Amino acid sequence: MENIDPDAFLADKAYDADELIDRLIQHGITLVIPPKRNKTTRRKTDFSLYRERNLVEKFLNKLKRFRAIATRYEKLKSTFLVAVQFASIILLLN
Repeated sequence: MENIDPDAFLADKAYDADELIDRLIQHGITLVIPPKRNKTTRRKTDFSLYRERNLVEKFLNKLKRFRAIATRYEKLKSTFLVAVQFASIILLLN
């Protein structure tokens, strides 16, 4: 997390840990994590932005249909990136 600077952090309830939330707030990152049911203090959540997380998950599941991507067949980072880009292009063209 030290090398990236996102505007928002979209995650599900599993990432509702106080330590992670405090760290994200210190870095000035907008939280889009719905609170767990057992939390006593409720946080505001932008559910319109939270729904976009589902689009990313669906796309990653489609990428995993490619055997070379799912099993990380390519060993070098550069060739794996090319394989992901190629699979993404195929998915977007269909």
